[in-house]
Amino acid sequence: MDRTLAADLARLPDLLDATRRAAADALASLDERPVVPPPGKPLDPEPLPEHGTGADAALAAFRARWEPRLSASAGPRYLGFVTGGATPAALAGDWLTAAHDQNSNSALDGAGQDLERETTGWLRDLFGLSAAHSGTFVSGATMSNTTGLAVAREWLGERLGVSPAEDGVAALGAVRVLSGAPHSSIGKALSVLGLGRSSLVTVPTLPGREAVDPAALDRALADTPGPAVVVANAGTVNTVDFDDLPAVTALRDRHDFWLHTDAAFGAFAALSPDHAHLTAGLDASDSVCVDLHKWLNVPYDSAVQFTRRRDLQARVFQNSAAYLGPLGDHPDLVHLTPENSHRLRALAAWFTLRAYGREGHREIVERDIACARALGAALEEDPAFTLLAPVRLNVVCFTLAEAPTAARLTALREAAAAEVFVTPTVYGGTAALRAAFSNWRTTEADARRAAQALGAAAREIA
Repeated sequence: MDRTLAADLARLPDLLDATRRAAADALASLDERPVVPPPGKPLDPEPLPEHGTGADAALAAFRARWEPRLSASAGPRYLGFVTGGATPAALAGDWLTAAHDQNSNSALDGAGQDLERETTGWLRDLFGLSAAHSGTFVSGATMSNTTGLAVAREWLGERLGVSPAEDGVAALGAVRVLSGAPHSSIGKALSVLGLGRSSLVTVPTLPGREAVDPAALDRALADTPGPAVVVANAGTVNTVDFDDLPAVTALRDRHDFWLHTDAAFGAFAALSPDHAHLTAGLDASDSVCVDLHKWLNVPYDSAVQFTRRRDLQARVFQNSAAYLGPLGDHPDLVHLTPENSHRLRALAAWFTLRAYGREGHREIVERDIACARALGAALEEDPAFTLLAPVRLNVVCFTLAEAPTAARLTALREAAAAEVFVTPTVYGGTAALRAAFSNWRTTEADARRAAQALGAAAREIA
């Protein structure tokens, strides 16, 4: 064994303790350090060391060279994208995931996939899905949407008497995928799956909304020959708008389509009694995307994909090899996603669900909703800003009241970045910003601090 590696093995407990202290220092400083550090000159890459100096030296080098450049994305005022953090239990689970280093895909070494099945069962219950849905872990919402649409592609083939998994996507002919306000990952998924971005048909939404107009969807389906795919939204990225899922589902009485619902973070509305009505009808979906490193507050990368047609899922992703587990009626996880290998992502989710239960995660969801409303109310009272949509759940979509150009909004974001991070968007043709609340640490005090920072930045750029 390499002498440096052997020395690290001999003192592994001390190295892990030093790493624990470094992690604790980083987490303890989240509230004080800049949410996004000022941009600096990119570092020149260092050459690969010929001779290593051990884990202690690597840890010291990381803390000196890279740690100061990292954002406080795990903290309470990182409101860009839709970014959660890691609850204490999720962090513990993630550390143990690395320590046990399981590839949880095969019944030949089955404890990992059994744990994953238990966890997806808990998640299914959390989101109000029935036992007709089976779930698998994937890396994020993009892969969840891609997997769901891959199963939809095979369903289209079943309807037409072919199998794209065997015969290729050309056997389907022209495919139509309809959606009101699809997330950008839908187009990416269609590109990856060979269906093409041009197969996506954008259906008109309700006036002043991002929710699809069911009547317009009805007409669009009538104009679409043969079976189709409908992508519904349970929480759009700009304004967290929800399609009327029961109304969309009712269209199956007249049209033949696969219903895939992108509920990446909107599914968590099911945890709040005041907002659970938004997810009514989710169970009728043929496939569902939920992103867990958003509102479940587990570390990147983690999402779950549910479907009612596990048989078609296995037809797409089956991987026949003597060293892999069986396909059968209860296929191993290796036959259900694009990955032959994946870490035991389910463990972090298992830990946080076991530690805090439904009530603990409901409190996180409801507190984040309250924080979003507090920020929305503060910005509405500030003459420098205009809200572009009501705060429906956990996202505030807003812009400058005067001259809301992309350049001015960039200047605003950068001026406020030490205190709060928000991301740019365009809504209704207007350049805008969005603040998304999904971190377990965030409080209304953070919302007030964010409002003050944004207000001060608006006055600065004026």
